[in-house]
Amino acid sequence: MPMAAAEIEALIKASLPDAQVQVEDLRGDGDHYRALVTSRAFSGKTRIQQHQMVYAALKGRVGGELHALALQTGVPPELSARPAGKDRTP
Repeated sequence: MPMAAAEIEALIKASLPDAQVQVEDLRGDGDHYRALVTSRAFSGKTRIQQHQMVYAALKGRVGGELHALALQTGVPPELSARPAGKDRTP
């Protein structure tokens, strides 16, 4: 059974409450999505670690209910714009 975009967003926000989440159904079939997720929780994490955090939030649904997810993650612009080596906490 396919997942709704709203359910994907809700699961991510439940684990990453400050996250800004944009979910797009790529084919209109409820099986193939693209998600853009930004969160302060990603600060200092590698891209792999960020993706692992999102996959953990989806609680094993990727590859099952959620057939395909193209994922893009990052920190909010105000954090990524700071010079390297500066304190990245608010």
